[in-house]
Amino acid sequence: MSNINPVKPSNPKKSFEDALSMTAHRVDDCLANLLTTGEGSTDVSTAERVPDRLLQAMRHAVLGGGKRFRPFLVEQSAALFGVAPERALSAGGAVELIHCYSLAHDDLPAMDNDDLRRGQPTVWRAFDDWTAILAGDGLQALAFECLGAERCHPDAGVRAELTVMLARASGGLGMVGGQALDLEAERLGDGQAQTLDTIRHLQSMKTGALIVFSCEAGAVLGGGSSAERAALRSYGEKLGYAFQIADDLLDVEGDAATVGKAVAKDADAGKATLVSLMGLDAARSALTRTRDEAIAALDVFGGRGDMLRQAADFVVDRRR
Repeated sequence: MSNINPVKPSNPKKSFEDALSMTAHRVDDCLANLLTTGEGSTDVSTAERVPDRLLQAMRHAVLGGGKRFRPFLVEQSAALFGVAPERALSAGGAVELIHCYSLAHDDLPAMDNDDLRRGQPTVWRAFDDWTAILAGDGLQALAFECLGAERCHPDAGVRAELTVMLARASGGLGMVGGQALDLEAERLGDGQAQTLDTIRHLQSMKTGALIVFSCEAGAVLGGGSSAERAALRSYGEKLGYAFQIADDLLDVEGDAATVGKAVAKDADAGKATLVSLMGLDAARSALTRTRDEAIAALDVFGGRGDMLRQAADFVVDRRR
């Protein structure tokens, strides 16, 4: 075995930003193709038969920007096992469709009542609430269509496992369940009675579950061992927690023009968050500590995990 160390890129941050941008371009092209109104689509979508207003709302929800961070995690975790980016695209696109559907629904007046998303009017503001609801429903269905198609993976067993994993991560045991817990606390008016443990639990469902899926999905695509899958799950759990701390810090310290959505809403509503319960200094310390724990979970992959390590740094440093 050679003991020559691989050459490190001269600017790791630039290398990461380039990789993230390349993933975003691939995912954008894939999703635009899925949601095309023209002829010649090569994907599984039957978008040409979707009612026009509904299709335009789905496109507004999906194609209005976004870092495509979750597909990036799918792609980079798959790369650990030699899976080419194009082979991870269907699974990455599927999780992004779920994420975008959740945003379209979360922004509704019945939930977070937000007017701005990614610097643009939210779906219900650009159209209306019933269109936003149906657009989210359509995106959710399309996500599972992507996972079930043969182009996702030639092995039907792999496709089935990914489908079950994403269903659990996005349903009552994951994202939807976390949102229900969050809104239930608001409805009962006991937001300030929340503890750090209860907030962490609901956020691990609402935010963390899709991130964990994104990290483990690459191992499923690439046939990773149980130990490798466990390492990526641990990394994803820590990364999801760091992501939520960073998001709460942005709500306190960011501005709407930079973040691309309304800020300070939690404080104005008297809602308990990780930051409000910890305090700013403790939250920043927890963010750094959790980033370090996420990075440590990748030790089993050696140098192959460097891009995912940089993803953890990205979460800590994010400004939007």
